Amino acid sequence: MDIPANLKYSEEHEWIRTEGENVAYIGVTDHAQSELGEIVYVEVETVGEELSANDVFGTVEAVKTTSDLFMPVGGKVLEFNPALDENEGDDPTLINSSPYDKGWIVKIEMSDPEELKGLLDAQAYKALIG
Repeated sequence: MDIPANLKYSEEHEWIRTEGENVAYIGVTDHAQSELGEIVYVEVETVGEELSANDVFGTVEAVKTTSDLFMPVGGKVLEFNPALDENEGDDPTLINSSPYDKGWIVKIEMSDPEELKGLLDAQAYKALIG
């Protein structure tokens, strides 16, 4: 199970990678995508919205189930990954094949980067999933 040390993790199995002071990318972990199975659809209708930590920013639909996606920190949703968007690249399986790279889901502007301190590091996330 891949758990990169440079990311922060939520207990809901989202990861966050910061770029610069306030910009971050969010996706689902390798563990989450393996539990979900093949992802067939991703829906994000919150671009342009300001959301708080733990708010739902979208959903992923797998063959077996649909799961909500939760914001690990508060911020404004700037972009939905065009490679996942059915109106653009439409390849939601990138979340399965490349969860930490090509399979990122949204780009955000964090409202309070201090919230990152409340998230799990790689070691704590590994302990969470056992």
